[in-house]
Amino acid sequence: MARLAQRRARVDLSHPARSPLGSAVVNCVMYQDGVRMPGGHDLVEAVERVRKKDDGFVWLGLHEPTDQEFAGIAELFDLHPLAVEDAVEAHQRPKLERYGETLFAVFKTVCYVEHTELTATSEVVNTGEIMVFIGPAFVITVRHGRHGSLGPLREELEATPQQLAKGPAAVLHAIADHVVDDYLSVTDAVQEDIDQVETDVFAASGARVDAGRIYQLKRELLELKRAVMPLSRPVQELATRPIRVIDQEIQAYFRDVSDHLLRVSEQIAAFDELLNSILQAHLAQVSVAQNEDMRKITAWASLIAVPTMVCGVYGMNFEFMPELHWRFGYPMVMAVIAVGCVTLYRGFKRNDWL
Repeated sequence: MARLAQRRARVDLSHPARSPLGSAVVNCVMYQDGVRMPGGHDLVEAVERVRKKDDGFVWLGLHEPTDQEFAGIAELFDLHPLAVEDAVEAHQRPKLERYGETLFAVFKTVCYVEHTELTATSEVVNTGEIMVFIGPAFVITVRHGRHGSLGPLREELEATPQQLAKGPAAVLHAIADHVVDDYLSVTDAVQEDIDQVETDVFAASGARVDAGRIYQLKRELLELKRAVMPLSRPVQELATRPIRVIDQEIQAYFRDVSDHLLRVSEQIAAFDELLNSILQAHLAQVSVAQNEDMRKITAWASLIAVPTMVCGVYGMNFEFMPELHWRFGYPMVMAVIAVGCVTLYRGFKRNDWL
């Protein structure tokens, strides 16, 4: 029963209104030697404790805090005002900034929006943000958006205390790895949508495919690109440049994250090129279909022109006209019209106009 209660205490809450620690605070946990300290912790007390013993760190999780809610935390951890402003306002590009011994990282989170059928207005990719402050004895995560909960990630880290014992940098790596793994999952799902559109475009009725579906995929792919592409430089810095709060052993893990991110970037670039090709092929199909329609219209207009011309001549009501009083004049005119129409029809059919 005690283990069950402890496991429930580890669950990260994804909605601020359900947080037991306040409107924005999702969780506040203290770790020593990679092991979670049991029980609830007052933030100030936990910070003083880890600073005094110098053998652990505090992980504070927040969800969409306001200026007032974040002001005390910023003062307690001596966070830079510019970084605090970015963390509260959100809508930032992925980046990495250093303020003394504090490192501030911004990650764009993405999730795939399930849909039964792709339309011109379907939402395919939904984005959020995770801001991370790390220092010698603390990790502060600020999450924006309705997805990307870090609860499962926290439990995975706690299951490997030897990794968590490496300090706040291990948490930063785990978050970066988690975010990039989500990129891989989303790109795989987007590829299925692109494959479906490609199949529809090159089907027999491809000219009737709604071009809005292709444009919508390109718009959603652009949203994914804005999340992925700017992250390459920050991850590269974490993997290669010496940073005081990032141990060299952790930098090796960041190199693996950088490799995965490069794979995602290449996939997105390939998707963009493929969608351009699909769009060009679709426009060519529409143009060909329009030309075929115009040829059919022209052919039928030519067939109608024959009886129209003949009937127009014999409808002028002149008294002296060829074969006007001949008994077989009417059948002859009908025969001429029929022969002319059949000859034109066979000619158009042979040339694939009809």
